[in-house]
Amino acid sequence: MDIRPDQLGDCPPSFNLADYVLSAGQTRSDKIALSVVSADHVENWSYGRLIKAVGGIATGLRQSGLRAGDKVLMRMGNTVDFPLAYLGAITAGIIPIPTSAQLTQPEVATILRDMRPAMILRDPLVSCPAADCQTISIHQMRMWHDLNQATFDYGDPNRLAYIVYTSGTSGSPHAVAHAHRAIWARQMMIRDWYEATPNDRFMHTGAFNWTYTLGTGVLDPWTIGATALIPAPDTDPLQLLELIKEHQATILASSPGVYRKLLKGMTQPIPHLRHALSAGEKLPEAIQQKWWDVTGTHIHEAFGMSECSTFVSSSPTRVAHSSAIGRPQRGRVVAIIGPDGPCPPETPGIIAVHRDDPGLMLGYLNAPNDTAERYKGDWFLTGDEGVMTTTGEIRYLGRADDMLNAGGFRVSPLEVEQTLLKHPLISDVAVAEKQVRADVRVIAAYYLAQAPIPDSELESHCAANLARYKHPRVFLHLERLPRNSNGKILRRSLRNYT
Repeated sequence: MDIRPDQLGDCPPSFNLADYVLSAGQTRSDKIALSVVSADHVENWSYGRLIKAVGGIATGLRQSGLRAGDKVLMRMGNTVDFPLAYLGAITAGIIPIPTSAQLTQPEVATILRDMRPAMILRDPLVSCPAADCQTISIHQMRMWHDLNQATFDYGDPNRLAYIVYTSGTSGSPHAVAHAHRAIWARQMMIRDWYEATPNDRFMHTGAFNWTYTLGTGVLDPWTIGATALIPAPDTDPLQLLELIKEHQATILASSPGVYRKLLKGMTQPIPHLRHALSAGEKLPEAIQQKWWDVTGTHIHEAFGMSECSTFVSSSPTRVAHSSAIGRPQRGRVVAIIGPDGPCPPETPGIIAVHRDDPGLMLGYLNAPNDTAERYKGDWFLTGDEGVMTTTGEIRYLGRADDMLNAGGFRVSPLEVEQTLLKHPLISDVAVAEKQVRADVRVIAAYYLAQAPIPDSELESHCAANLARYKHPRVFLHLERLPRNSNGKILRRSLRNYT
C-alpha cells in the first residue's frame, strides 16, 4: 500500500468503509479471505464468497425497511456472521453497534434505551432483553447471502460509520462514534505495527466480536488482500499452538494473557511465524523475553484505545527498547501533556494524540460535555501516563485515573461498585486492580459487610448484572475503606491490602 513517508494521504471525498475493506478482494475472488479453524474442521471463505455475502446482507437490510443512518444493534456470538453483518450494514450506510456477547440483559437494556436502534441482529444464544424494534436472527440473515449485491453508500468520510461502547470514568459506558475515515487511518498501523503484505496469514486468537479481533484480525488483513485465521470458539491454548503451526500463520495477534498460556506449552520455534503482535494491556517484559528465547521472534506491542485504535507501536523495522511500547506511527502527531501543555523529553505526563488524527473518534454520542473533557486544547488525552524519550519512543507508566484493564477491555470501577452495592449485605465497596503475580493484575473488590460473604454468592451476583470480563477475580472483606479528608476512596492505597 502506497503511503507517503511521513504522512497519510487524504481520504477520498466520497468514501465507504466497507468498500475500502473489500476492494483488494475484488481482484482475488478465489483466494481464501478467512479460515475459521479448529482441531477437526476448517471453514473457508473465499474473497468472492465474502463479498457476495456482505452485499446480500446489505440488500436484506434495505429490503427490511432500513435506511441510511438507521442504527442496528449487534447481539451476536463468535461466528463469521459478526464481521459479515458489520460490513453489510456499513455497505448500506446503516450504523452498526457491535457489542460483546458477554454483556448481561441489564447492560444491553441500557444500550437499547440510549441508542434506540431500528433493528437488532441477534444470535438466539446471546443475551438480549425484549425491545420495541425489529429483530433479525442470524439464521434469517444467512438467507440474505444470496440476494443481489447492494450498491455502496458513498459520502463524506467524516460521517458516522459505526458505534462502539467503552467504559467511562463516570461508571456509565460511553458510546464512541467513529467516522468512515477511521479505516483509512489504519494504513499507518499496517505499515508501522504489522508490516503486513498480501501474502501474510494473520492468526488472531480473540473472538470476532472483540473490536481488537475485528480490526487487527479481520478487517486489516482483508484491506490488503491477506488471509485471516480465526480459531473456533473455546479453543484451548494447546490446541491453539497446534493450529498456529498447522495453518502456517505468519503473523500472530493476541493479548499478554494468551501469550503467557501459550508459553507454558512451547519448547521450540513456530514455523512460518515472522512476528507477533500484542495490544489491549501492557505486555510484561518477562513474557516478551521468554517469547524471544523460545521462538526467536519479537512480540511487537501497540498502544491505543477504543477512541483512536492504536497509534504508538513497535514493528520489525522499528523495534522498541525493552522499556518502551514503541514510537508514534508515521503520520501520527503524539505528545506527552502536562499542566502547561506538551512536555519536554523524559518528563512524565498524559499520552495524547492530536485532534486532527484521522483515526480519532467523532466524539461520545450525545455526550458533548464528556467529549470536551477529554481534550486539552488540540490534544485528546488518553488518560494513560507516559514519557517520551529523547529518541521519540514512548514509555508507558500506567493509568492516570482509576480505570481498570481486564484483558484488553477498559472497565470503570464505578460501574462494578454500583453493581456490588445492589447486594443486600454490602454496605460499601471499592474496586481496584490487584497484583497477584509479578506479571499478572486482576480486578479486586474490597467490601464492607457485617461478615464475610461467600465468594460464590458475590460471583453469582456479578454474573447476573455484569459482563464476565468486568467481574472481580478477588473479593476481600475489610473493616474500613481508605478515604481522603473529602471522603474519596483512595484506590491506589487498596493495592497494599491483602
